Amino acid sequence: MSKKVKVRPDFSPFLVHFTKNEEPVGKQDPKDPIGDRAKKSALDRLISILSEKKIIASTMPWTNCHCVCFTECPWASLIDHTRSYSPYGIGFSKQFIFSRNGSPVYYVRADQYEKQEWHEHLKCFVTPFWPSYRPKSIDEKKSFKTCDYTHEREWRVPHDFSFEYNQIEFIILDKYEDMAKFPKELKDSIGRDKFLLMDNYKIIEKLWPVHNLGI
Repeated sequence: MSKKVKVRPDFSPFLVHFTKNEEPVGKQDPKDPIGDRAKKSALDRLISILSEKKIIASTMPWTNCHCVCFTECPWASLIDHTRSYSPYGIGFSKQFIFSRNGSPVYYVRADQYEKQEWHEHLKCFVTPFWPSYRPKSIDEKKSFKTCDYTHEREWRVPHDFSFEYNQIEFIILDKYEDMAKFPKELKDSIGRDKFLLMDNYKIIEKLWPVHNLGI
C-alpha cells in the first residue's frame, strides 16, 4: 500500500464487499449473472466467493449495468453497516481495487441524472442522489423516491472481480461459531490471522463505547 495514504479515523484505506441474506436489488433482471447464488445465505455466499476466488458482478438498479460493489467502511461505522447487509464480508486495499478498474461511484442528483447521456462505461459508476432533506418545492417538480447511499462511500468494479488469497486484507465473520465451522482448507489458505469477528468488536464497544453505536 502506498505510504502517501494518510491514516484518519474518518477515512479507510480498505474497501469491503458485504454479502447479503436476500436477493440483490437488481433481481428483476433475468440476465443477472449472479443467478442462483442469490438464493444462498450471506455466509454461504462468502464461502462460495472465497472458494471460487471471484465475486460475480450483479445487476445495478437504475442502470442495469453489471458491477461488484464495495464500501469504504471506517471502523467506527462497521457495526451499523453490517445491520444493513450482513456481518459477512471480504476486504481489499483501495490500491488493489483501483488496479482492477475500480473507482468511487458518482452520486448524481436525480434532477440532473436524466440530463446527462452517460457513456456505457460510466453508467456502471452512477447512482442517483435524492436525499430525504430535499425541499418540497423541488420534490413537486421531480417524482423520484428517496435515494441516498452517500454514507456507504461506495466503489464499484465494472466486471467480475477475481483475486488471490494473498490479496485479501481481511475476512469478516459474525461469531466464533462461524470461524469454528468455516471450511478448514479456506482458513489454512487465507490465514486465520485475517479473520475478524463482529462479536469481539461488539464486546469491545460495550466495554469501551467510544462510538455511541447503541449496541
